[in-house]
Amino acid sequence: MTTYELDISVSRTSVPVDVRQLQQDLERALHQEQVARAVLSVSIVDNAAIHELNRRHLQHDFPTDVISFALDWSADDRDSPGNGPAERSAGASIEGEIVVSAEFAAESAERCGWSVQNELTLYVVHGMLHLCGYDDLSGSEKSVMRAREISILTALGLEPRYPDDPRLAIPGDDDEPPGPAPDSASRQAAPEVRL
Repeated sequence: MTTYELDISVSRTSVPVDVRQLQQDLERALHQEQVARAVLSVSIVDNAAIHELNRRHLQHDFPTDVISFALDWSADDRDSPGNGPAERSAGASIEGEIVVSAEFAAESAERCGWSVQNELTLYVVHGMLHLCGYDDLSGSEKSVMRAREISILTALGLEPRYPDDPRLAIPGDDDEPPGPAPDSASRQAAPEVRL
């Protein structure tokens, strides 16, 4: 039997957020990842708040999109997430915190051509996947995590859009695609923090 205790709060931001939709999407993502039990806190904040967390916990002096704090991970038959390409936390119990910046989402959503709500869903799913044992620090792991993220978002009825997606490049522009550089305030700069 699956049980999910999800607490989603919005503070310090004027960006409109559909909390109920985010909760439904997170529940569906956890179910798709086959997580048996989850206790998750999701905080939607502004750039200043996430900047402070990023500086304090990761020593990165800039705002970012999402930061995850894994508090606990357990499963009856193993003591760490699986290494397969999907469902690394199948049957597991996870606890953690996910912090996302609504302002960062608003900026990125405009560049990517979709809604702020969709961008927030992307961030919450990304953070949840970190808590499930996925990592995006190496190229091969990033590919596995991105594929899982796309699978979940597609199941939610979304067509994922990323600043590094070549489909978003400006016609005739041979430079970098729109969005932050890979080594700036992007997903690569916001690894999971295990406390």
